[in-house]
Amino acid sequence: MTPQATTNGTRWLNAAGVRPTRQRVALAALLIGDGQHRHVTAESLFSTARDMGESVSLATVYNTLRAFCDAGLVQEVKVDGAKSYFDTNTHDHPHFYWEDDNVLTDAPADQLEITSLPEAPEGAEIASVDVVIRLRRT
Repeated sequence: MTPQATTNGTRWLNAAGVRPTRQRVALAALLIGDGQHRHVTAESLFSTARDMGESVSLATVYNTLRAFCDAGLVQEVKVDGAKSYFDTNTHDHPHFYWEDDNVLTDAPADQLEITSLPEAPEGAEIASVDVVIRLRRT
């Protein structure tokens, strides 16, 4: 992990008011240290961290990603009931889910047009709309 990636991770956490523990900084550096957005699962981030020599448990990765979600640093994108991806791009945008590879990527937001939504039931409001377009190679 480069010193710049660590610095970027620390700044990212500080800007969101998240206490920069050693493990959080390491995971933040892996997520945004190079300035690129990522879609990761807890398992893929855990594997990358271990490959980089970081001493973290899978439970710590899950807890850290949850803390990052709560702080608004990442958004959770659910593609199946049991499969979640975490996206460092927190702006509203659609996703492609590549079923053959189990990979989530951004879809072009400028090509998506939602013209109407059903009204929320009384006593409820629409909190968000998630668009995941499932793809299969032909």
